[in-house]
Order: sequence, then structure tokens, then C-alpha cells
Amino acid sequence: MSKKSHLKATDLRGVSRLAIDATLGLTRLVETMHHNIARTPSPLGQFTQEPTGGITGMVYRTIQGTTRLIGSGIDALLGQLVPLLDAPNASSSNAREAVLAALNGVLGDHLAASTNPLAISMQLRRDGQPLALTAEGLAASIPEAGGKVLLLVHGLCMNDLQWRRKDHDHGAALAQAAGFTPLYLHYNSGQHVSSNGHALADILETLLRAWPVPVEQLTLVGHSMGGLVARSACHYGELAGHAWLKQLRQMVFLGTPHHGAPLERGGNWVNVILEFSPYTAALARLAKIRSAGITDLRHGSILDEDWQRGDRFAREKKRGFVPLPPAVRCHAVGATLAKAADDKAATLLGDGLVPLRSALGQSAEESRTLRFPESHTWIGYGMNHLDLLDNQEVSAQLRQWLC
Repeated sequence: MSKKSHLKATDLRGVSRLAIDATLGLTRLVETMHHNIARTPSPLGQFTQEPTGGITGMVYRTIQGTTRLIGSGIDALLGQLVPLLDAPNASSSNAREAVLAALNGVLGDHLAASTNPLAISMQLRRDGQPLALTAEGLAASIPEAGGKVLLLVHGLCMNDLQWRRKDHDHGAALAQAAGFTPLYLHYNSGQHVSSNGHALADILETLLRAWPVPVEQLTLVGHSMGGLVARSACHYGELAGHAWLKQLRQMVFLGTPHHGAPLERGGNWVNVILEFSPYTAALARLAKIRSAGITDLRHGSILDEDWQRGDRFAREKKRGFVPLPPAVRCHAVGATLAKAADDKAATLLGDGLVPLRSALGQSAEESRTLRFPESHTWIGYGMNHLDLLDNQEVSAQLRQWLC
């Protein structure tokens, strides 16, 4: 068994780049505040994002130039050391994987755009190891591959290893109960849901073409954001004319915010409050550090158009509507912290992150309601968002639907 590593040499390089980016961003933020205060507008007047001028501006330019120069030197040095510091055959520890997943959830779009080595690239994995999507590679990695393929898609700030919680893994349980071959998606949850949807659609097309035995059926199980990514993949797979959709038989959504999550909407109000005054407007940049993936959760956006046609931080945004894929049996699991169905707070509380109605695809606008048949929905009481990953009642319901 290979040694587990909590830190890789590339991590040092990634963290150093992130520190330089943070320093430059903080310098720009302070400069903006300096400029607005120096202009002495009224507390509720207009603010500017323009840089300062004169000697003050020269000081800020010098700080930024020096920071970039130092950052380039550190990056070049670490680039030389990477081959020397990484232990051969060392695999990533679960703790490192969890930290990287959380970091990518919060800053993943920036990490990808800046080609930071900490950015996660989408891949299919088993036991934390990437799969080579060729017939030979899959046959070697999964000698027991069967015709019933099950793909599990994790949520925001999580990774594929976290499907195992408290010694339970829905994928392993379904493999034992019904002969599924479970695969796990690993992806950067800080990128736009639709970007991950495009990538997943392409990966599934490659996977099913290379699968070493004839595919009888494909089943997708998504937790939280993972359900949105799966729905987006279906949409873009259909537009691309992908063949894998013909094998897709069932989809299960565990606590998926089909119509958004209120915590992201609350975070968006911070932007509005900070931008109200020119003295605090620059601080709104801090509230906007959150990733594109997080802002997509505000309303459950799964389309490119939802973020391409305007400011993703806008408080009110129009979003397209995508119905459930036709000819696919779709199931929704919602949870609530309330202990019983007759508790008036059951719908309001949700699972602590996702409202119950959103998880069940229900909307105040009838035209936007996702039409899950009543027999294809299930509500867990006294459960939080993460309990959906290991609760035995949820596991039993999955077996009832899928086996």
C-alpha cells in the first residue's frame, strides 16, 4: 500500500500563488477605500473603483509590482524543487483531499482561471484513484465491471471519498444489493454548475464508449450540488446528441437545491449593504470572493445563460428552466430537521442548508415545478444535510427505488 501524503510539493506552490493573489487583492481593496475616503463624498454618495493618482498612486503601484516580482521568484524556485520534494508513489491522504475540496468549493473558479496547482480537475475515481477512460484502462482498474453503471456525484466543498461516512457508502451498498458497478465523480465544485455539466456530459460519453462490457443501464445519484451538475449534464448531453443518455435509466437527487438555497441569498444581501456607502463599497469585494459555484446555488442555476448574461452577484436574476429529462425515472429525497411531518417548521427548516420544497423540486411558480411523481419522493425527518449520505432509512429507500 502506498504511503499517504498530507502535503505535496505542488501544494506549496499553489499556496504561495494564492498568498500573492490575496496580497494584491487586499492592496487594491485598501487603495479603493483610500481613494473614496480622500474624495470625501457624503456617506451615501457615489463611490469609485478607480485607482488613486499622484504620489499615492505611485506607492500602491510600487507595492503591487514588488509583490508580483517576489511572487514570480518564489514560484520559479518552487517549480525547481517540486520534483525533488514529492515522495515517489505517495498518494493523497483523506485529510488533504478534504481540505482541497473545501478550498475548491470556495475559490475553485479563481484557482482554475489562474492555473493554480491546487485546482481540481474533473475525473472519475474509485477509492480515490483516477480511472483511465480507455477499454484497457477500465478493464485493468475494474476487473469486476458489470453492465449496471452507477455514478455518484458529490456536493459543494466535498469530494468523492466523502460518500463514505460513518462506515456507510451508498455506492458500495447498491453494488452489494443489486450488482451495480459504482464510480465516483471528483470535480471542482467552485466552478459554474453548467461548466461542470458540460464536462460531465463529455466524460460520460467517453466512459460508456470505453466500458469493457455492454452497458445495460446507467444510474446517476447526486448529493446537493451534485444533483444540479447531473441535471446540467443531461441538458448539455442532449444538445450535443450524446449516446450515453440512451443508457440513462434512473436519477436520484439527495438534498439537491433545485430552486436554490437561502444561505447564498443571505450572503448576497451582504453585497447590497456594503455597497450602500462609498466608505464600505470596497469591502463588498470580500463578500464577492465566494466562487461561481456558490453563487449558482442562490437559485439553482444549471445553464450557461444564467451567468453569461449578467452580473452573477445581482440580487435578482432571471434563470432558465430545465425540466427533468424525459424517459428517465427521477427520484428526490428531501430532509428536515423537524422530527415529524405535523411540525409546522418542517418545510421552513429544511435540512439546515436546503429548504424541503427546493429539494423536492416544488416552486411557487407552477411552470417551474419539477414534476417528480409522489411515489418518487421521500422525506427524512430529524435529519441534516450530511445525514443523507449515511442514514439507513435513506439507504433503504435507494434500494427500493433502484434495485
